[in-house]
Amino acid sequence: MIWEKEFPSAFKAVRKGSLLLAVLGTFLVAGPALGQDGQKDTEQQKQESSAPSNGTGQDDPHAGHPMAGMNMVEMNPASMFLMNLASGTSTNAVAWPMPMVMTYFGSWNTMFMGVGFLVDTQQSGPRGGDKLYAPNWFMASAEHRVGMRGAFQTDLMLSLDPATITGERYPLLFQTGETAYGKAIVDGQHPHNFIMSLGFHYAYQLSENTTLAAYFAPVGDPALGPVAFPHRASAMELPEAPISHHWQDSTHIADEVVTVGITHKKVRLEASGFYGSEPGENRWIIQTGPINSWATRLWFFPTKNWAAQVSVGRIVHPEALEPGDQVRATASLQYIKPMPGGSWASTFVWGRNHRTATLRNLNSYLVESVLPVARKNFITGRAELVDKDELFAGQSDIEQHLDLLYGSTFSIGAYTLGYTRDVALFRFVETGVGANFTTYSLPDAIKPYYSSHPLGGNIFVRFRLKPHE
Repeated sequence: MIWEKEFPSAFKAVRKGSLLLAVLGTFLVAGPALGQDGQKDTEQQKQESSAPSNGTGQDDPHAGHPMAGMNMVEMNPASMFLMNLASGTSTNAVAWPMPMVMTYFGSWNTMFMGVGFLVDTQQSGPRGGDKLYAPNWFMASAEHRVGMRGAFQTDLMLSLDPATITGERYPLLFQTGETAYGKAIVDGQHPHNFIMSLGFHYAYQLSENTTLAAYFAPVGDPALGPVAFPHRASAMELPEAPISHHWQDSTHIADEVVTVGITHKKVRLEASGFYGSEPGENRWIIQTGPINSWATRLWFFPTKNWAAQVSVGRIVHPEALEPGDQVRATASLQYIKPMPGGSWASTFVWGRNHRTATLRNLNSYLVESVLPVARKNFITGRAELVDKDELFAGQSDIEQHLDLLYGSTFSIGAYTLGYTRDVALFRFVETGVGANFTTYSLPDAIKPYYSSHPLGGNIFVRFRLKPHE
């Protein structure tokens, strides 16, 4: 067969029973070949476009990722700006060598990223559970220069979570947010939507140090919160979501997102409008609604190694089973240092939800880090402290009893330590085997429902698209 001759790595993966790896292998093999067939640019053009020459030199935190010049054509400063984006318009510190495959098709630059985990989780106590599940996502972006100062980019992010996370959830103690089968999810994490993102960007360089950007996404990420955990450099070796997710970055899958922003030197200011309701239970479709929510975010990039943001927004009726709106405020600080075998990446996040129906202020704090050790080895850690008031949603008798005696809000701590070891199994995929362990702190009032010392653990295999060497 012609396809088998053209894409031997894909068919080899199929014979081994991995359809996902076959698809990813096809992209990696086909990309460079198609780029060569459609090549219209000279070697001189490619060399000129590879340099992040935006007039400010290597000290500019927006000059581009260390890998930005590899196998790319017709790049200008607006192109480099768009390529640095992680999710929606959020940005990891530019020093991070983003694990993406880059190639070109004619005058279009393309970027591919993909991550998948196969996880066995065990959660202890009366409300714990166990499950084998496979969270995953794949992202493709295409960028094209528009004149000397402008650039256009479109991106698509897909996830097979609706099929690989059965029962509309996986066990995760003290996690809350969204619904499954008409009931609030408690002690579990919902899957992501099949279409995690579909967005269109335009950037224009107004002057040497100033860039204007616009973003529209039927499904996307408004200017609220830090980089979402699936795309955050410090969380790349952690398959499970933070229990503070719905306090910090849960809007990373929102509908009808419109964002405008302006960047001047090391500062960026953005504003968004979007549909506030969180995704419904049918995770295979794109839902629609009016643009009824807003957010604004201020970024500061002192150097390539640092990224900081503060943001605030009003989310109209985000939870299907809860009345009222949420006013969310967040702040985050990220540090990234490239090292042999990977990058040392650390993030601090604070997030607060003010519920307009109950007038409660609920705070969350997160610190997480990943450290490469002696190549191929990664030590991970995450610590969280979150105010939770939904742990007994749907159990009105218990909820009323606890509220009468102890109040309705409980401070929960989660402390995770993990290890991943890279193993060379596939040519175009970075494969890792790892495990992590989580212990929790909780008030005495709810220990009868969770046990005195609830624990959680995960054993996993990680698959990630491997950048060209």
